[in-house]
Amino acid sequence: MFRLQDKDVLVIGLALSGAAAARLLVARGARVTAMDNSDTPALRREAEALRELGVRVELDLRLAPAGQFDFAVASPGVPLDSLLVKDLRQREIPVISELELGWQQAVCLNISITGTNGKTTTTELVEHMLTHCHKRTLAAGNIGRPLCAIADETKQLDYLTIEVSSFQLETIRYFRPVVAVLLNITPDHLDRHHTMAGYARAKARIFENQQPFDWAIVQTEALAQLRTLGVKVPSKVITFSAQNRRADIHLDRSLIISRIEGWIGPLIDLEKTHLRGPHNAENVMAALAVGRVLRLPLEQMVEAIASFQPGAHRCELIAEINGIKFVNDSKATNLDAVAKALQTMPVAHPGEPNVLLVAGGRDKGLDYHDLGPLLAQRVKHAFLLGETREKLRASWSLFTPCTLVDSLLEAVNDAARTAAPGDVVLLSPACSSFDLFRDYRHRGEVFRQAVEQLQRTSNGGVAVVAPTNGGVRKSNLEPVSQ
Repeated sequence: MFRLQDKDVLVIGLALSGAAAARLLVARGARVTAMDNSDTPALRREAEALRELGVRVELDLRLAPAGQFDFAVASPGVPLDSLLVKDLRQREIPVISELELGWQQAVCLNISITGTNGKTTTTELVEHMLTHCHKRTLAAGNIGRPLCAIADETKQLDYLTIEVSSFQLETIRYFRPVVAVLLNITPDHLDRHHTMAGYARAKARIFENQQPFDWAIVQTEALAQLRTLGVKVPSKVITFSAQNRRADIHLDRSLIISRIEGWIGPLIDLEKTHLRGPHNAENVMAALAVGRVLRLPLEQMVEAIASFQPGAHRCELIAEINGIKFVNDSKATNLDAVAKALQTMPVAHPGEPNVLLVAGGRDKGLDYHDLGPLLAQRVKHAFLLGETREKLRASWSLFTPCTLVDSLLEAVNDAARTAAPGDVVLLSPACSSFDLFRDYRHRGEVFRQAVEQLQRTSNGGVAVVAPTNGGVRKSNLEPVSQ
């Protein structure tokens, strides 16, 4: 554990992770200055609570406060090329992530999971599997629970299960997972990383501090991308792939097959789980590989995976109204995720598009034209909202009719009027949510409310998908994870 007593630390950003970092630093005896470049009622409330703990808080600053700091902790939303970070580096002040700080103060081993799509589902699946196998763990990180908020709880854990984003990995220094998982690398966050090479290198940092006795569990295709960039993985490697049968773990129809010495043969039949599709097969492969290196019994792992229910906002069937399905895939914030969702939607008549797609939000610098051929095959009409709606229309109007809307409620109502029995109204945005919503969860809940309002005014028959325990709705669709 790294000593923080009497350190002078700057915390940049007072959202969930920044506030957790400030509290942990104070608890460890550091002198903390916290800042944010905005001034809202919520921030003012957080600022007041931190001031009561002895934190010096500055709001609406564009550059770091004067004075020398031992180091700075940056929230994931702070880009490395910002004036603020450049100012700190010119002053030779190290900048680390909240993930790095939390890891430095944790006292148990960690399993860390990254990738463009599938991080949250795989993190939840590994947590569920470990718990079922009587291992003490908590899921933290990018999944919504800052690592700094649970650092003290790690004394009672066998492992931390951490979802890790490329933003968090940009500013690690010593962060080291004993098991690191890389699920895939497809275009995303190019507004931040600028190039696919930059994005891939950020993801690859999850392996940077591993030792030869640690483990890397890597999708075969992602490993090939890293090797093309000259990135070396220093730890022991297990590969998996739904497409490549030469991988250590691969997919054969619905069976997941292992080629690992001492573990050869079929591991699980996906038909006996709630997870479908090649993307979810790879999530399961990664979880099984984690269990293998931790020496968990296969029988117990299979029981855990079979009982696992995917979370909300991932191809979640909300309702069926007059023969029209309404599906919430708000977590789909990039083109690869949208493609998987479209491929998953049920077909009414072979060869005929039957998806009414609701998309749009904040641009992430992606090439939206790439989705065009699939849109032509599956999408009957697209309803576009948010900051990117004009860009999406310019990219997609050659492939499917596009309508611009001003709100999610308008999109749902217009899509419902356009749809016919057998069609699917799918929220799968291909963009981040931060132009109109707090996060993807907020966006998904607004979609749910719009569908429920439509349902109340409908005169036709309605089959509503009821919540299960914890509010997660069961779906007869194949869920897509992000």
